Amino acid sequence: MRYMYALMLQALKRREEAVMITTCTESGTAHMLHTGDAASGWGNTRGTENSLHIERTDSQTMIVERFVPKSRMFVFGGGHIALPLVRIASMLNFDAIVYDDRPSFANSSRFPDAHSVICDSFDKISELIEIRPSDYAVIITRGHKYDEDCLRAILGGTPPYYVGMIGSRRRVAIVKKRMRDEGFDAEMVDALHSPIGLEIGAVTPEEIAVSIAAEVIKERRMKFSRSDGGFAASRLGESEANMELIEWLANESGEDGALVTVISTEGSTPREAGAKMIVKPDGGIIGSIGGGCAESDVLRDAAGIIRKGGYAFKTVDLSGSADENGMACGGGMTLLIERIGTVSAE
Repeated sequence: MRYMYALMLQALKRREEAVMITTCTESGTAHMLHTGDAASGWGNTRGTENSLHIERTDSQTMIVERFVPKSRMFVFGGGHIALPLVRIASMLNFDAIVYDDRPSFANSSRFPDAHSVICDSFDKISELIEIRPSDYAVIITRGHKYDEDCLRAILGGTPPYYVGMIGSRRRVAIVKKRMRDEGFDAEMVDALHSPIGLEIGAVTPEEIAVSIAAEVIKERRMKFSRSDGGFAASRLGESEANMELIEWLANESGEDGALVTVISTEGSTPREAGAKMIVKPDGGIIGSIGGGCAESDVLRDAAGIIRKGGYAFKTVDLSGSADENGMACGGGMTLLIERIGTVSAE
């Protein structure tokens, strides 16, 4: 299995999608991986809006999981708002790319959490960056002229999933009219999130960064479809890759462990189908399936799988945790627990 995840990791770093098919039978589990065009050929997990799909027969259970690369967030402008925004974006599993024309602002020492930093004039954006439908663009430069340069570059190419631009309502109205008058697509102009961020009364750069991140999260999780039926529909659920977890799984010389996957949920649960967690032999974990009310009952089962091998399905009832501890959860989860060992042990 580690070899499969090594191939998946390579595909995700190439920014390709991947589909992992796990077949569970009496004799154990078997895995098959599709990447790139072959993964796209599987459709959106057999036409559903979820990142995980289950097919059952009398003799086997087949679990089809879709993985997409981490989303990219382009932050145009490396000023005071960009500093906390890039830190937050990194925590939210984005590859943040900072673009500014000032060397003192566009450098990796200023943005250690950024995936990359580009220092060049804003009128060269179209030459240096290829915007993709899965990208997020945040325009927060030091002046309206540069904001408009960024917006022209974005509107003139493939539209990203999200575009937000800072500015007052009056200024934004002027910019939108100018973009329409210049011949840019009116629907794309109207889709601009500006003034940027959710309205939370933000004042400081840190608060403004939080409001922008909150709006991005809202779009990421709640915008279920786009008028063109495009990329947005496949972004639901837990499909975005947790690279730390996948890198651990891809390490062929790594330690033994157990992989816990949420394969179905019912009622209110802390995570959706597709969420994953690694349990190490010493009880340490990577990732999460929802915190204490979901995880504490799983660690003992995972330890047994690590020792004995094989796999197991486990149902976790969270209603008792909700009653006794006042937890927000109260539904149920079905989990697949698989042993992950070295190549020789598998």
